[in-house]
Amino acid sequence: MDQRKETVLELVPAIRMIMSEHSLKSGSFVRLDQLHESDPEKITIRLGRTISVFRGEAEKVLQQIKSSKADIGEYIFIEDIGLLGLSSNKSKVEQKLATVRQESRGADLPEPVASPQFKKPLYNRVVAITGGAMGFGEGIARQLFREGANVVIMDINEKEGARLAGELNEHRSPNRAMFVKADVSSLESMQNAVFECILEFSGLDVLISNAGVLKAGSIEELEEKDFDFVTQVNYKGYYNCVKAVVPVMKLQNRYSASNFGDIIQINSKSGLVGSKKNFAYAGSKFAGIGLSQSFALELIEDRIKVNAICPGNFFEGPLWSDPENGLFVQYLKAGKVPGAKTIKDVKRHYESMVPAGRGCRVEDVVKAIKYVIDQEYETGQAIPVTGGQVMLS
Repeated sequence: MDQRKETVLELVPAIRMIMSEHSLKSGSFVRLDQLHESDPEKITIRLGRTISVFRGEAEKVLQQIKSSKADIGEYIFIEDIGLLGLSSNKSKVEQKLATVRQESRGADLPEPVASPQFKKPLYNRVVAITGGAMGFGEGIARQLFREGANVVIMDINEKEGARLAGELNEHRSPNRAMFVKADVSSLESMQNAVFECILEFSGLDVLISNAGVLKAGSIEELEEKDFDFVTQVNYKGYYNCVKAVVPVMKLQNRYSASNFGDIIQINSKSGLVGSKKNFAYAGSKFAGIGLSQSFALELIEDRIKVNAICPGNFFEGPLWSDPENGLFVQYLKAGKVPGAKTIKDVKRHYESMVPAGRGCRVEDVVKAIKYVIDQEYETGQAIPVTGGQVMLS
């Protein structure tokens, strides 16, 4: 890894926590090669306010900032690395930093918005959502954004991810959304996505590992390549996500005694009970709960909670309703529902299996997500959100 990139990862999330003693800050980091000037005095003139200047190795810089934080303003220049801006909300800091970037984005930015008088629990938290461009991921991103979170949409679907981030940023809101192209099956891709997240928001508080794929079929029908694909995304992809975010979360918690990080896997009811002619998916989800429990035991000493949320069937989402590759189509072709002649027959069958009489909705999952983040005592749990279809014993 590039030395300057390593230094950014060592410094920026830690400084955000040091400077967030009374309330969580939001910020951005501009690398040296993206600044108009490398002279602190000239940067001060462009910003229209004094900046604090630090130099030296990462540990030395952090100790200096800890000892002098009461005298530090919103802008910190780290010699040979770049400029960090921290403020009460994202919209305020991005306007000022736009004036010092080589490629100014100021003309494209909405006007700064005042921080809410009564801050919601998710306000200023940085939440990354893999598979965030469509389906459950999109719904989660929309609702958490409305709660005041800065949302990082990580997905391989550039078109839909960029569209969603752009749409969210059209709202007159103090928080922001960004899209980062990320492939969860690649550790390098996830590490790069986390780095982009740090540059844009100066930290990462919550990872929602939502990206997943499904290939249905009996043991005779399902090809090895399809089994490997499901395993690579659903199982190894979850590992890659956790591997990429843990160093940042550990660092943040080292510099804030009251902070917690959250890793939340969007699992499935198929991770709690077997699924006929759907063994690749169910097996990967069972494995995901095993990872969640094991990670939870390891990471709680660093104040990182790891939990899984296991939704029931989201019938309205593309996973089920896509007319070409959705589960209704796949299950009809696989003969998973005896006697079913149409997609409507398959849907009615699955709705009848839910005691609550309907499929799972995004708001049901978001309530579980908010509970997991808000509480500080539970970790390693697999929380059903199934309308009573799956009950733990």
